[in-house]
Amino acid sequence: MLRVLVVLPFYGGSLPIGRYAAEGLKEAGCLVEIFEAPAFFPAYTALKELRVSSDSLDELQNSFLHMVAQAVLAKAEAFAPDLVLCLAQAPLSRFALRQLRKRGMRTAMWFVEDFRLFTYWRAFAPYYDIFAVIQKEPFTAELAAIGQSNALYLPLAALPSFHRPLELTPGERKEFGAGLSFLGAGYPNRRKAFACFLDLGLKIWGTEWEDEPALAPLIQRQGERISPEDAVRIFNATDINLNLHSSVQTEDLVSHGDFVNPRTFELAACGAFQLVDERSLLPELFSDEELARFGSLEELREKIAWFKERPEERAGFAKRAKQRVLADHSYAQRMRTLLDFAGERLPGFGQRKPEPWPEHMPEAMKKAVEALMVTLQLPENAAFDDVIAAVRARNEPLSDVETALLFMDEWKKQYLK
Repeated sequence: MLRVLVVLPFYGGSLPIGRYAAEGLKEAGCLVEIFEAPAFFPAYTALKELRVSSDSLDELQNSFLHMVAQAVLAKAEAFAPDLVLCLAQAPLSRFALRQLRKRGMRTAMWFVEDFRLFTYWRAFAPYYDIFAVIQKEPFTAELAAIGQSNALYLPLAALPSFHRPLELTPGERKEFGAGLSFLGAGYPNRRKAFACFLDLGLKIWGTEWEDEPALAPLIQRQGERISPEDAVRIFNATDINLNLHSSVQTEDLVSHGDFVNPRTFELAACGAFQLVDERSLLPELFSDEELARFGSLEELREKIAWFKERPEERAGFAKRAKQRVLADHSYAQRMRTLLDFAGERLPGFGQRKPEPWPEHMPEAMKKAVEALMVTLQLPENAAFDDVIAAVRARNEPLSDVETALLFMDEWKKQYLK
């Protein structure tokens, strides 16, 4: 049974993706532990309130980040994972990555950001055993040029157990419902584009839309961050979901970029209809019969008018897109791809010898352990050390059987090794 430690970022768009990846790993049969970096974020932000010099603040922040990286190392030492999976902007320093490699622990980064816009990958990519990305060339060639030969194209996905059709209450339909809506951050191209749609009854959800007087009446909840749960409600309650990929450029508002954002997969998994802008990597993920697309704002306006009057066509697209996501684009499938790649590229990966169960366990103890394994959602053939790792990962009071197992583990360590 593979063990994977998932290291989350402090905050941001890759944070929910990290949680979805952890669920996908569980669905793929892994024993998963999560390093909750967001728990440290309030202390990190509190440093800015000290009103000290910029040099002192930099030193304090660097020391704090080093401490968090040390906490990741301690977590890894206790959990003994086969793989440490980090999401973009996870608080893991180059020193910590070197230490993990020194201790024989394999590492992977899922860089779910635009490599042209966020360039910090150059400093960290060579220190990972695997670097998974959502873009192809020239990114993979640039990674190879700095010494990262284990680059894996791994597009984003959906979590069907979470991103799914919902039966909404009348109150939810009133709050979240719309003929036309958009959920996402106020990037420059979106701000300029949506100013052209003021007459269409558009609802805008998300952050970073301030200082746009023309769009102010369209912004919902005063521009607060929308939870993943409410995002699913918005997707389900909207007739036409706009999906315009982000860009910092305003010369071409429909950028015709490469990577496909998470919203594309999540909307499809919800059985929601979307109009998505053309992307170079989109055709290999969805066909023209599964997603309705646009290549310009003029075409977008035309298609809004067309689909507004054709609910049957919207339903057909939504149904086909949902079928494609369930077949090919779940987080469990993405994590299996990652683990298979690790098995191919990393010698000895996944070949850890499992700890045998103690001999001569009383029958009552065996039955109690079987019940515990059901509670822990472990397979019947889980090894002794996997059960111990799962027990240590729980944040609940220990039961009698858990206490007994931990005692057995300590006894084996003290007297049998």
